[in-house]
Amino acid sequence: MGTGLGSSTGVLIIGAGIVGCSTAYHLARMGITDVLVVEQGPLFATGGSSSHAPGLVFQTTASQTSTQLARYTVERYASETLDGQPCFYQVGGIEVATTSARWDDLKRKLGLATCWGVEAELLGPRQVHDRIPQIDPARIHGGLHAPGDGIAKPVRAAESMARDARSRGVRFVGNTEVTGFDMAGGEVRAVHTSQGTVSVDTVLCCAGVWGPQVGALAGVSIPVQPVAHQYAVTSPVPGLTTGDSEAHQPILRHQDSSMYFRQIHDRYGVGSYQHRAIPVSQQELAPTAAPGNGAEPSSQGGGWKGMASVHPFTAEDFAKPWSDACALLPGLAETEITEGMNGLMLFTADGAPVLGPSREVGNFWVAEAVWITQGAGVGLAMAEWLNGDVPSIDLRGADLRRFEDFAHSPSYVGARGKQSFREVYDIVHPQQPPEHPRPLRTSPFYSRQRELDAYFLEANGWERPHWFESNTSLVPGRDIAEPGQWAGRYWSPVVAAEHQVTRERVAMYDMSSLTRCEVSGPGALDLLQRVTTNQLDRKPGYVTYTLMLDHDGGVRADITVARLSEDTFQVGCNGQRDVAWLRKHADATTQVRDITGGTCCIGLWGPCARDVLQSLTSEDVSHESFRFFRAKQLYVGEVPVTALRLSYVGELGWELYTSAEFGLRLWDLLASAGAEYGIIAAGRGAFNNLRLEKGYRAWGSDMWSLHTPDEAGLDFAVKPDKGDFIGRRALLRRREQPLQRRLCCLIVDDGTVLMGSEPVFATAEPDRGTVGFTTSTGYGHSIGASLAYAWLPADLADEGTDVQVSYFDQRHPATVAADPVFDPEMKRMRC
Repeated sequence: MGTGLGSSTGVLIIGAGIVGCSTAYHLARMGITDVLVVEQGPLFATGGSSSHAPGLVFQTTASQTSTQLARYTVERYASETLDGQPCFYQVGGIEVATTSARWDDLKRKLGLATCWGVEAELLGPRQVHDRIPQIDPARIHGGLHAPGDGIAKPVRAAESMARDARSRGVRFVGNTEVTGFDMAGGEVRAVHTSQGTVSVDTVLCCAGVWGPQVGALAGVSIPVQPVAHQYAVTSPVPGLTTGDSEAHQPILRHQDSSMYFRQIHDRYGVGSYQHRAIPVSQQELAPTAAPGNGAEPSSQGGGWKGMASVHPFTAEDFAKPWSDACALLPGLAETEITEGMNGLMLFTADGAPVLGPSREVGNFWVAEAVWITQGAGVGLAMAEWLNGDVPSIDLRGADLRRFEDFAHSPSYVGARGKQSFREVYDIVHPQQPPEHPRPLRTSPFYSRQRELDAYFLEANGWERPHWFESNTSLVPGRDIAEPGQWAGRYWSPVVAAEHQVTRERVAMYDMSSLTRCEVSGPGALDLLQRVTTNQLDRKPGYVTYTLMLDHDGGVRADITVARLSEDTFQVGCNGQRDVAWLRKHADATTQVRDITGGTCCIGLWGPCARDVLQSLTSEDVSHESFRFFRAKQLYVGEVPVTALRLSYVGELGWELYTSAEFGLRLWDLLASAGAEYGIIAAGRGAFNNLRLEKGYRAWGSDMWSLHTPDEAGLDFAVKPDKGDFIGRRALLRRREQPLQRRLCCLIVDDGTVLMGSEPVFATAEPDRGTVGFTTSTGYGHSIGASLAYAWLPADLADEGTDVQVSYFDQRHPATVAADPVFDPEMKRMRC
């Protein structure tokens, strides 16, 4: 067991907070002990956010990833002790509702907890009062109770895990600041510190609010924003009983006022996100914790003085939250604030952590913007990842590489980081778009879309029409089923009309936001064959739907590959993670170039699509001359176009790509030529429902790395006999066992439109508990039915099986249906 810096290490972890210590612990448990953890502050109360965090652990969120990370974190903390002291008080957690909207949201959240395996129940006002007598029951509708939630002692947990890691050979060195990196061949070769230089194989940055500074030394951008968050401790609360334990009352969230509460013996700790966002620049950060002042907060909740990640308490920001706190917990009016802080936390543009390998440096990894709630789980996942395994908890929504270049700009990170802070306790609809900065990314068709009164939602910076108010005249006379209040939040009957007109006539869809790259060079085919499952060694002019697998056979992505020439391919991706994966496996003979921003795409789909296109081109676009899943380069009027005969909506048609400079002309040509066929511009609302009717999966929503192609119904895209590819052997091994689950199509029998992530129950086995959960949902306006895809056990996946789906705590009958429910023989596309 060593304690010194040493001259070299396999893995160097920067930061000995909860994430750094948890990662080191899990690496050591895997047998990887050539690990050095360096910390600029003292060990283990480092002065970072792990030292000042109040420690509340509410497990349930809308994100399966976040909830699973939290579930494991609870398990880990609850198993740790330090010198006989617990690292977790499993007192339970209660979220109360003071408004009807919040009460409805708690019903929805009960479904999320049930989906993700967290024990939870709804309580009436008196039941909440029984557990927290200080609450005025007349002020609440009720609460959501999760008995597994509780209070973490993060410094204790970090030191406990560090002791275990040390006993296995991991080294921890405090008061050691990272000052620079030696780089060669796009990787870190050595790390300079205030105590000397260490040669390294891999670096993991868990430096918290100092992470961007550390990353910058290596040329790595870490898109996070430090924001101050207020927390205060009261004087003794009347009637709050004390005992041997620091806390016995459940932790409490009053999200209608963006507040939380926790017991600290006979006092309360009170936190608020209600105040103005207080961003902190990197220049305002102190370089390290003040010597001797990195101690964990005392048993009374204070002890923050001198911590570099704590700024002075701004009492004026706490005035309104304190008034709200006293209204909910009247006894607080007899207390006063004895001390408080503005503790610094990291926020990202989408509220999720940033984890994994960086884009810029091959062996520089990141684990930042991680809350105490997920700290131990992130440590497990990072250790698995660093060990070369696929993380046991899918991290697709937390991968650092999900962000594009614009999302690394200080302006964007600052604006979105502040919005993430403001929305911590908001009721956020899954489709709710960010407010700023908009518009940011627009297709060449944007001006025409505005003229047509498009209703825009935002995705990855793109303004995407959800429907067009100019199509309102299409609604009268149609039988349109309307969704309920929640599912109908970002909906219009125009969505249904656009859906039906696409099936009846022809529509134009803006597909420019689809990430696409060009893979070219002598090694292009070999690269794509190695990273995908389907056979791509076909003549130029063929388009292939294929998958990329992780090394354990899970679906990493689904993509389309169009071979345009012997050495040039256009690849339709899901995002920057896919582009990064291709670049990672490319050699010097292959170039992977993101072409999204310089190109645009119109999906021209519907029974009259061929008539419209043929009127604008001299190329024969008949079925015999331009077959399904083929590509041609042709002219539409004067516009050079790469036309792919694909249809994500299940109708005859093409994806028409051109360079951005020609986009507006392409739009106008199609609109003009299509007028006699009743062409319309249609939005993403119709698009999403059309693809559900056709059973087309959406990666990240319907399947991800924890699912195999066979489970997801995508085995047709796997050709094991083509030769070796990433994940092939693992998939073949998994095929030796019968399927345990399948992605199934459900028809919701009473027509209720769902939103996704609802728990599913077996009708015939009411005591079986949750058997699965929904993924993509919507309404099939062509068939007159509410649709949902769901992961179900194999024994419940047969057509005709009756199940129930819980939506806002109400059970709705559903039936497993044939997949797809619309045009299963694909006659409409292949004509």
